[in-house]
Amino acid sequence: MKYRLVAIVLLLTLSQCSKVPITNRKQVSLLPESDLISMSMTQYKEFFTENERIDDADHRTAMVKRVGQRIADAVKRHLEDIGLEKRIKGYNWEFNLVNDNTVNAWCMPGGKVVVYSGILDVAVNEAGLAVVMGHEIAHAIARHGNERMSQAMVVQGVGTVLDIASAGKGSLTRTIFNQ
Repeated sequence: MKYRLVAIVLLLTLSQCSKVPITNRKQVSLLPESDLISMSMTQYKEFFTENERIDDADHRTAMVKRVGQRIADAVKRHLEDIGLEKRIKGYNWEFNLVNDNTVNAWCMPGGKVVVYSGILDVAVNEAGLAVVMGHEIAHAIARHGNERMSQAMVVQGVGTVLDIASAGKGSLTRTIFNQ
């Protein structure tokens, strides 16, 4: 019974392996992308209850929105050209600048991009900002969020299987398996 459970978990995991278009790197995606986009929207809204957006009238915000929209347009055109426009299905691009000295930026599944004001000095100009934002957007397009969540689910599943498999064993054996 225990070995069947392990085999089922491995089979389910392997059946969800796919290749990332463009790079052909293999990844596991256990969650539907639409679910991930929905979850990210909840987190995105929550983020702005605790973080201050810099007003759209600010020239820095205008730059973030301008650069972001150019990248989004380029991504859309490119994916359409290679027949992968479904990769961004459900994306509703949004670009915001937050008042925070942290040197950071991120993009959630669904196209929600946040740039921290602290990275603007490092980026120096629009070209530098485009590199940062392009990098973050690429993570979303490559579905790295789904991949990371899927990896965590696999680890948790394997841990559960090992816990079940080690039931009835000594506490030292179970501790070793759980580690």
